[in-house]
Amino acid sequence: MTYDRSHVVLSVRDLSVNYLARRGRVRAVSNVSFDLHAGETLALIGESGCGKSTLNLALIRQLPNTAVTEGAGILYTYRDGRQVDVLKFSDRAMRRFLWSECAMVFQGALNSLNPVLRVSDMVYDTASAHGIGRDEARRRVLKLFEQVRLDAARVFKSYPHELSGGMRQRVLLALSLLLRPQVVIMDEPTTAVDILTQRSILDVLKELRAELNFSVIFISHDLAVAAEIADTVATMYAGEIVEIGPVNDVFYKSRHAYTLSLLNAAPRLSVGREELMSIPGSPPDLIEPPPGCKFHERCAFATDVCRTVPPPLVEYEGGRLAACHETERVLENALETRKAALA
Repeated sequence: MTYDRSHVVLSVRDLSVNYLARRGRVRAVSNVSFDLHAGETLALIGESGCGKSTLNLALIRQLPNTAVTEGAGILYTYRDGRQVDVLKFSDRAMRRFLWSECAMVFQGALNSLNPVLRVSDMVYDTASAHGIGRDEARRRVLKLFEQVRLDAARVFKSYPHELSGGMRQRVLLALSLLLRPQVVIMDEPTTAVDILTQRSILDVLKELRAELNFSVIFISHDLAVAAEIADTVATMYAGEIVEIGPVNDVFYKSRHAYTLSLLNAAPRLSVGREELMSIPGSPPDLIEPPPGCKFHERCAFATDVCRTVPPPLVEYEGGRLAACHETERVLENALETRKAALA
């Protein structure tokens, strides 16, 4: 599916998030900027602790009280062309914004659904908070349940514990679309389900996106899932976006050493038995990050400049951005790896 490059739904500029800890400030997200277009799926990839979930919670202002958010703005564009800064919303305006314009599907569906309420009660509560009547809410959600391949009438009357993990995840997806938002944030929505259910959820998501034309921010550790569903991929490391661009460019012609390391560490079904290449070391301390490139202590391409000078985010062909001093060496290695995989 193609997306509308002329219409930017969400524009994030220089967003930073610090957590206040006893040892000091944890720099969980540092100067992140990106644009999300109408109908686009942006995948965020990276190891645990690199800032993906914190970034997305910051977008909907659901961070804990220990977090401090700074930045030039999170600019959201309504369907009528009005533009607002989410960071400047009042609490009341933020409550109206959530679910109606931007919804989030969390990783653990059982933890996200109220265990003492039927699914119907959660539907009515959400709809009532946004001025939608019970009849309209029921009509919408039953149609959505059918679209996500659920027994709509039965699921509507069920408690969460009466549903399987895959069914709960699809209920959460349907609920996120109840108010027809422009942006849906999905935080590892397929991690806790089996491979067949994962396949079903991804197929449903692609069908719904094509029909309803909403934009998606998709967090995933699974590079195969990201490659299948995304239009654009952003690699995050130590709270920063270190590479972002079209999915094929980022995965097949990587320009950042960390992206290439993630790809080399992922098993490939097309190659047969092979030794996996793990990334040495651990992510850096975000209270006292290392000088220069934050990845240099784990990087096979690191030089003296990498250890002292932070690499700028540079634009390359096709609108791709990468922050790496050794982009040409990384690209050469990526192309060789791709050639060997196809041989």
